[in-house]
Amino acid sequence: MSSSKLYLALILFAIISGCTDGNKQSTDKLIIVDVTKTDYQKKVLILQDFMDVEYIPLETNDEFLNQGFVQDVGKEIILVRNRTGDGNIFVYDRNGKALRVINRKGQGGEEYVSSLIIRLDEENGEIFINDHSRRKIVVYDLNGKYKRSFNHKEGGGSMFYTEMFNYDKDNLICYDEYNEEISFVIVSKKDGSITKEIKIPYKERLYLEQQKIDRASETTYTISPGYYRTIIPFKGDWFLLDHSCDTIYSLLPDYSIHPSIARTPPIRSMDPGVFLMLRQLSDHYFFFETIKNVFDWDTERGFPKTFMMYDRQEKAFFNYTVYNGDYSTKKELYMNWLRPVNHEIESWQPLEAHQLVESYKKGELKGRLKEIAATLNEESNPVIMLIKHKN
Repeated sequence: MSSSKLYLALILFAIISGCTDGNKQSTDKLIIVDVTKTDYQKKVLILQDFMDVEYIPLETNDEFLNQGFVQDVGKEIILVRNRTGDGNIFVYDRNGKALRVINRKGQGGEEYVSSLIIRLDEENGEIFINDHSRRKIVVYDLNGKYKRSFNHKEGGGSMFYTEMFNYDKDNLICYDEYNEEISFVIVSKKDGSITKEIKIPYKERLYLEQQKIDRASETTYTISPGYYRTIIPFKGDWFLLDHSCDTIYSLLPDYSIHPSIARTPPIRSMDPGVFLMLRQLSDHYFFFETIKNVFDWDTERGFPKTFMMYDRQEKAFFNYTVYNGDYSTKKELYMNWLRPVNHEIESWQPLEAHQLVESYKKGELKGRLKEIAATLNEESNPVIMLIKHKN
């Protein structure tokens, strides 16, 4: 074996053994990401060449004025809320027709104080609201009638579910960023009991954040770069990402985990740390982002990012630019802005009405998006762009 191949083999062994507690795992399809490398050859992509795109104009009326912050999309229903904490849940049908507004915000036992995450379970006709302020999940029917509630996993301290998805008919899958031992759990929809704890092995809990202590007021200020994906549904599979581990795992149906993506160098060997994010998935490409854990409190600037893409067919990394093919101009799509939905719909993005109206007047739109923009005015609700896996 050549020295270069031996070196790579040692890296693979160190990464996998360091994140599997000695359990033997196959590395046949393991993707290795060097977080220090940024100078890849660049590819220019058109989104519609590797993903299907659907546009849904959200009906606008006096009762249905919102920011189009999508929470979940089913076969028949879309749930939307505002980015503010007003408690409104806007229920649309799959074509964007306004159905009803649900608001059960309050201090009562059948109400929610906050609605950090809202998930739809069409099969059981239920809506799950993660009330992280009270560390509980509140369940309603599709008309907003209270059904039950249950607490987050017990553990004390600052533990609470920071992510939640519909896992199967009977369970949710949740992530607790502040749990020191077990971050991922399969949770019963019936009573919140733990169906299965998913242990992602790591040596110590790491956080992508910076803190500053004001000695005079004895106040600690914490800042982070914002939302990142920890539970990622992908065509029937689940990818589990924890910053404290050097490996991104796939969760198998028997609740076992399989290493799919590994980073190098190890996160604990870097100071400051460079964290790896998995942003967008498709059959052809995996899109990544790295974030350096630094922040300048004087200039209020920090957390510098780099972006790269893995071509699963060529088995190579590239820098990239992605354009939306429904624009006649070069309209770039920023993959790190996209949010996950479910196994069929990879992600979504709101298109603001006033921007679409302006693009329409300039003749920059094509196809279905052009047809929709022709019906809008600047005060209309956003148009939701769904990015779906190709059949």
